[in-house]
Amino acid sequence: MAYTAGVKLAAVALAVVACSREQPPPPQPEPAGHAAAVATDPHPSKDPAKARQLIAAGNAVVLDVRTAEEFGDGHLPAATNLPVDDLPQHLGDVDKLAGGDKAKPIVVYCQAGSRAAKAKRTLEAAGYTNVTNGGGLDDLR
Repeated sequence: MAYTAGVKLAAVALAVVACSREQPPPPQPEPAGHAAAVATDPHPSKDPAKARQLIAAGNAVVLDVRTAEEFGDGHLPAATNLPVDDLPQHLGDVDKLAGGDKAKPIVVYCQAGSRAAKAKRTLEAAGYTNVTNGGGLDDLR
């Protein structure tokens, strides 16, 4: 009897140990709006070094997407002012600046990079394939 009680006790102990092993927690769904926030974060796409290189090479269209007032306070010499909020209505102007070439390098910049990120998304949605967010004016000077 003592033998079977010992076997039963060992079996119970083994079952407890097996059940108490830590299992990795199941994956949790992302918080609401998290994916959208990551997708709209302008900072990962900001590349001032590449933008400076494209501008120095002299073959990029350079768009300052700040307001006309900000542009008037100072801008890069090669820049054309197309405020980001007006950009969708001026895609024909961008097409002219790019010579009809949707693969032509385009550099967009603003004050810090957020509006440039929005402009980059707008241009890419319109079919432009070589758009660089230069960040802010100070990043490119």
